[in-house]
Formats: sequence, C-alpha cells, structure tokens
Amino acid sequence: MKRICVFDAHCDTISRCWREYEGLDHNTGMISLERTAGFARYCQFFALWTADGYTGCPAGGDSVERAYFALLRCFREQMARNAGKIVQCRTAQEVECAHRQGKAAAFLTVEGAELLGCDPARLEEAAAEGVVAINLTWNHANALSGSSGEQPERGLSPLGRQFVEKIEDLHILVDVSHLSEAGFWDVAELARRPFIASHSNAKSVWDRTRNLTDGQINAIIKNQGVIGLNFYEDFVGGGRDLDALRAHLDHILSLGGASNVALGGDWDGCDTIAALPSIDRLEDFYEYLLCHGYHETVVRDLFYNNLMRVVRQR
Repeated sequence: MKRICVFDAHCDTISRCWREYEGLDHNTGMISLERTAGFARYCQFFALWTADGYTGCPAGGDSVERAYFALLRCFREQMARNAGKIVQCRTAQEVECAHRQGKAAAFLTVEGAELLGCDPARLEEAAAEGVVAINLTWNHANALSGSSGEQPERGLSPLGRQFVEKIEDLHILVDVSHLSEAGFWDVAELARRPFIASHSNAKSVWDRTRNLTDGQINAIIKNQGVIGLNFYEDFVGGGRDLDALRAHLDHILSLGGASNVALGGDWDGCDTIAALPSIDRLEDFYEYLLCHGYHETVVRDLFYNNLMRVVRQR
C-alpha cells in the first residue's frame, strides 16, 4: 500500500469531539490522528458546525452563536493537546513547515454563517482566528440566502452580497456547499477569487438538491475553484459504493474538472460513508482508482494538489 498524501475539504470532527467529549488523537469517530498517522502528508479542513436543537446547543435565541465560541475553544484545545502531531495552518507555506516537522495541518472553517450571526462585522474576528473558508448556509435559510434545503429559490440578500464581498476582501474562501442554486449564481457573479463547494457531488449522477448541476460545476471550473467529493451515501446514490462514488468523479472529469476536484468526505457529519467507514480507508480508494486505470497524477491531484492550489491562491 502506498503512503498517500491527503487533503480533505470537510469534516465535522470538532463538533463531534465537542458533543461526545472525545479527543482528536483517539476516538470512536471517522477521523482521528491515530487513523491518519499512516498518511505521508495530511491536511484537513475542520468545520465548526452546530444548529439549534442539536446535542450541546439548546434551541432558541443566540445559542448557535454562543456555540461557535465553545466549538472554537474545543478546536484550540485539541490543537494544544496534540501539538506534537498537528498544527493549525492558514497558508500553504505554513503547511510546508508543518510537514517538515512531521505534523498534520489543520485549517479552520465555519459551516453556516449563522454561527457568526450572519454579520459582516464578525468576519475580521473570524479571519484573525484563522478561519479560511465559510459556508454561507447550512441546511436552513438564513439572513444571507436560501439554502439547498430551504427557500432554494431565494438568492443572496443585500446583506449576503455584503458578506461575500467582505469574505473575499479578507481572503477567506466562499464555500457554496448547502447554498441555494439562486445563491450559488449570485456568488458566481460576485466572485473575484476562486470559490469552493467543499462537500458536494454531481446532480447529473444522483439527483439530490445538495448536489451540483453541470452548470454549477462548469462555473466552479471556470472560476478555478474546487469541488470536494462528498462520500455521504445519500449524496453518492447508486450502489452507494466506490463504483457509485467514482461515477461522480468521472462526471466532473468529463466536464474538464481534473484540476478542480478534491476530497470532501463529510467525515463525522453523517451516519454512513460510501464503502469507507473511516478516513484511513482512503488508501483503499486511492488503490481502487489506480487499479481502474486512472493516471496517478490525476489521483494525486484529487487527493491533495487541487485543494492546495486553491489554498495558495486565496
């Protein structure tokens, strides 16, 4: 088995650590430093996420915003406890430094701008904390836009447009996974920098509202962004196995996206991952692709290089 380089664009592991009182080093979830120790290089976007009514976040009022600070503390604590194995990074240069020291690289992201109160004034604070990407919405519509699951016909509000412009000014990546299609096209019109869909698949392969149309995929390719393949079975569809996951990859490649597709596993954010119960099994997917005739350059770009390019360009 090859020692592979992995850069994954989405996990909810910090939220899981917070809710389950588990550590990043060793836990019962899909991602742990114990599981990733075999990778030659490992980088991960760690999302801060919760929603009203979820464990650890009582419903009502400003509880989601308050939960943001608890999640941020959890992330900081995990970085401190595992400082010999992983370090928070903000740039590609910091990643190289981490790798030279034999450490993994952690990037901080926010899933759902409601954690920041949908407030553009909070973005400088987020940037100072090292946030590198923000999903404008999660499953629910908010003050910025409709989502793929709620008010999908609603695009960016005036506040949403202001929020996107401020994100780009601060060199934070706009993440359109979960966003309404109308909101997506508003972002595509406004974007001056590459934007990403951190954990989304191809709607032409599996018709789910969370997946991207060919038009959306082409827009991300044109923008030089990336699409992170989502391994959640409900968004993979088909046989919900590696063949089904590969169909999404093949479709994006057929549209000219060899430089624009990455990993976005949705680890610890769902119950079932297509044929891969935990992140260490990515080695199986890597070998599977090689055995099915993919050039190793394409596979390496998928697993690491494409997302790193966007990080460099942000």
